[in-house]
Amino acid sequence: MEEVLGALGGIMLVLLALVGLAAGWLASRLAGGRNAGLYLAVGAVAAVAAPFVLAAVGLTALVGTALIAVLVAILRAILR
Repeated sequence: MEEVLGALGGIMLVLLALVGLAAGWLASRLAGGRNAGLYLAVGAVAAVAAPFVLAAVGLTALVGTALIAVLVAILRAILR
């Protein structure tokens, strides 16, 4: 897992969290504006956790692509 964190870097984790917050905001608007804080939190956590989960599963080629993390965050926030 250390190599995943080293590859992503701190700046990328912050950017993933910001994208997750945007996904959570969008999901809360699609859900009618209820529980916005929950959607924001779920989106941010899912976006940051996605690269680590992908690395744990063995999909290390996908870890570097933030697009997968963004899609996971958006789907998780919407499906919540």
